[in-house]
Amino acid sequence: MSSLGRPRRISLDDFRHEALDEVSSTNTEAFARARAGDSGFLWLTAERQTGGRGRRGRPWVSERGNLYSTLLLIDPAPPEQLGSLPLAVALAVHAAVQSVMPPGSEPVEIKWPNDVLIGRKKTSGILLEAERLADGHMALAIGIGINITHRPDLALYPVTSLADEGAATSPAEFFAHLFAEMAEILSIWDEGRGIAEIVHRWRGVACGIGEKITVNLPDRSISGIFSGIDDKGVLLLDRGADGMMSVSAGDVFFG
Repeated sequence: MSSLGRPRRISLDDFRHEALDEVSSTNTEAFARARAGDSGFLWLTAERQTGGRGRRGRPWVSERGNLYSTLLLIDPAPPEQLGSLPLAVALAVHAAVQSVMPPGSEPVEIKWPNDVLIGRKKTSGILLEAERLADGHMALAIGIGINITHRPDLALYPVTSLADEGAATSPAEFFAHLFAEMAEILSIWDEGRGIAEIVHRWRGVACGIGEKITVNLPDRSISGIFSGIDDKGVLLLDRGADGMMSVSAGDVFFG
């Protein structure tokens, strides 16, 4: 992506896609490609992962039938602009999921910052990881897993799959939607310059604004009313007499 002036609009033709059979994880494979000199805008998809992982190093069940994908970007934006990218990625996944849902299905929403829910049940995992390369460039791997036919048993969250929700699609068919939606949303995000539009769209599909939530932080849990996000995408937690608290990272639970 360009670092001088405003980049030209990203198009589908800017992206490449390589379909793999079995890998440790698509993020791991993407970083290997980056170290070998890949220029980015590379999608990797796999039929199965043997070492898939989620946030905080949690294992991600990766049997055949679901989508396991990573988009590799090189120098996607100045570091100070990257904080809004998870919101943008979630919007692309949300749009792709919405596009395959049958009429009358449960609401498709986003739980802060980037979990896509159907009827308040988790159906995707998004993991963004960065690595500084030997030549000084920054490699960013956007890992996206979608429960299409299988759903893992997660103790932390209710979980569903697209098949459970009546969506008839295959990993390849769903990826075609994701491929197009991601190109569109990255154009809008515009290396972080489009954060205002991203935040506006995110608020429109957010789950739980105005409800009581608990946010698990590394060292404690805090509760309050979810008041939405600020103009940079930071969660706003109304703690009543204790005032408004800003949370930049944490796991959100409703109720």
